[in-house]
Amino acid sequence: MEKITYSAVHKILSQAETGRLPVYRITVLRNITCEAIEPYLRYYGLRSGFEVEVSFGQYDNIFQEAVGQEAVSGLLDEQTDCVLVCCNIMVLSPLIYRQYVGVDARDLKAELERLENYFHNVATGIRNKTKAMILWLSPREFFNPALGILDYQYANGQLGLVQEVERLLQEQLRSFGNAYLVKQDHLLQKIGAERFYDLRHWYLFHCPYSKEAFQLLAEECFIFVRAAGGKARKCLVLDCDNVLWGGIVGEDGLDGIRLSDTYPGLVYKDFQQQVINLFKRGVIIALCSKNNEEDVWEIFEKHPDMLLERGHIAAWRINWQDKATNLRELSEELNIGIDSMVFLDDSPYEIELVRTEVPEVETIQLPAGKITANAGVLSECRLFDTLVFSAEDSSRGQMYVAEARRKKLKGQITDLDSYLKTLEMELTISLVDEISIPRVAQLTQRTNQFNLTTRRYSDQQISSLAGSDDSDVLYSHLRDKFGESGIIGVCILKYKGECAMIDVFLLSCRALGRRVEDELLGNALELARSKGCRQATAEYLPTRKNIQVKEFFPLKGFTVVDCNPDGVTRYRLELEPDGVKKRAACFKQVSVKFN
Repeated sequence: MEKITYSAVHKILSQAETGRLPVYRITVLRNITCEAIEPYLRYYGLRSGFEVEVSFGQYDNIFQEAVGQEAVSGLLDEQTDCVLVCCNIMVLSPLIYRQYVGVDARDLKAELERLENYFHNVATGIRNKTKAMILWLSPREFFNPALGILDYQYANGQLGLVQEVERLLQEQLRSFGNAYLVKQDHLLQKIGAERFYDLRHWYLFHCPYSKEAFQLLAEECFIFVRAAGGKARKCLVLDCDNVLWGGIVGEDGLDGIRLSDTYPGLVYKDFQQQVINLFKRGVIIALCSKNNEEDVWEIFEKHPDMLLERGHIAAWRINWQDKATNLRELSEELNIGIDSMVFLDDSPYEIELVRTEVPEVETIQLPAGKITANAGVLSECRLFDTLVFSAEDSSRGQMYVAEARRKKLKGQITDLDSYLKTLEMELTISLVDEISIPRVAQLTQRTNQFNLTTRRYSDQQISSLAGSDDSDVLYSHLRDKFGESGIIGVCILKYKGECAMIDVFLLSCRALGRRVEDELLGNALELARSKGCRQATAEYLPTRKNIQVKEFFPLKGFTVVDCNPDGVTRYRLELEPDGVKKRAACFKQVSVKFN
């Protein structure tokens, strides 16, 4: 946890330049006093690349503001980006929290039903007014069970009821899509109840949390915001000595490094397991180490307690070059933005160098003299958290390893067309289905470089678009002789009369240069023609990262309709009724599944 005082946050905010970042609007509905969270929300917004504006609903007015028909100006509307619900269940349900002893079981059951309906109605009311992300604080609050230690012996005791309330809330949120439960338990455990809650403020002002707790809650909220906005980090770059093992391989050798099932070697094995866990979640793993390369690979291949394998490593720079330069080269090799990388090292010198030379890279320094905390530092950094976990995430690491093999082959063949043919690519273009929805949503949330509009969509929104007669969601799936690349392209069409608007067009960075975009666009336009469309429109919405696709639509025959001062450009293409798309010769097979 980052430690920063309330006054320091205010100072940072007062010195921040306003107007240079995109605005992110948060509405807080509450039945507690929680205005103290505002500067922390603004602070973590600033760190995430947003200028945050916070609006508070009236005290203890959640239901009326969510469900009521009379809109409150600027509170819940299409301009809202996030709704944070701070609903203290001690206020909402005195029956469970204060009057539990002696309450009839039927009354408790009725209370659970009332709370479930309350959660459903509030979430429905919010969703009817805005498509914004909903973040709802979990209902765990401070209290000692009325039956004392006896309560712990029964699953249906007072604590069990609290857990059931949380389960009901979680189920309701899950059914709405783009709505999430913000758990407080693990935050409370970090600092303890005495520091998390403030009983004096609770009784005086109905404010249950300390300022330290508000900081943790705001930070937790922005983990969700970053994930939804495609700002989760994609790649973990690791030093080796005193990170993957104890000691220096060049000095201690294979037998001298510390890596075993006992302390201190066990610390490093546990750390490696955390790295493997991230790999299985789809995080790209790379190495950046000042070492002789053969010494490092000898540890990987010969040390009996090495958990991490060479097959986990997508790219590496094991040399004596400065690490800032190495990180830039790794970013280019992996074809990912350098701001999607996290660099972890034990050396304060190396960390400071990277912070100075490549500030876009997030850095993690392992705590000096406290190696037992290493695994926890990695597991708790939360930089890689996502809102979707698709089947392809678990194999992304292998996909990047396969990509390294493709690049090696490419270096041996100078003619691009010949190289692409040797890959024996098989491309499938389909309409989205239940199985592909999570991955398609994830691509809209995480793809930044080859993304013409960078519109972000949740699972529920993709499902709604796919089920509508006024829109289609297409995806492209690629494999070749080296293995699966998975779902790597998305196109969303929206229909209005005889016009098809390309709402989203994106391609994963690992498929760039393989002409997948041409096939996807061509087949999307053919689908629009088959539905009676005579015209296609498209947009380019510029960002800091997608400048490379600025000329994509003009190069494909679209004409410019208008361009505003912000660089937003709109295009049009007349669709010939008998237009037939030519197949690219570089693919071994292209399958189109629109039925």
